[in-house]
Amino acid sequence: MYTIDIPGQGELQLAHAVFDFNGTLANGGDLLPDLGPLLFRVSNLLPCVILTADSFGSAHNALKALPVRVEVVKTGKDKARFVEQLVGGVVAVGNGWNDYEMFTRADLSIVTGGPEGTAAKVLQVADIFVPNIYVALDLLLNPKKIIATLRI
Repeated sequence: MYTIDIPGQGELQLAHAVFDFNGTLANGGDLLPDLGPLLFRVSNLLPCVILTADSFGSAHNALKALPVRVEVVKTGKDKARFVEQLVGGVVAVGNGWNDYEMFTRADLSIVTGGPEGTAAKVLQVADIFVPNIYVALDLLLNPKKIIATLRI
């Protein structure tokens, strides 16, 4: 269990990290540069699951060297159902319209900017907005930054 004590909000207990693939971890189906080592470090803190429609058919191959689980889903509702069935707290990271419902089920949601843009709808429900996935992963690796952002 990964616990973050946020002043004014209490303890946030996380047991899983769930990521969108295209637009978040990848651009045009290709894993973003230098992302592997960061994902590997985060996977040492939390089991990582990548949820993707795999539009480019590249997710499994792009992530095969990393200790992450890849799940192919069709819709945002599928992402939400997946998050709901996980036991323990969930941090969800994504950028697209189909991440909206997943974000509403997660205990912590981080929306990223990036090369494929960010759906305005997810900005309405995300706990934290960051300019890119590198910053999102850095937050998870340095929880005091999450505390600084979310403290009341």
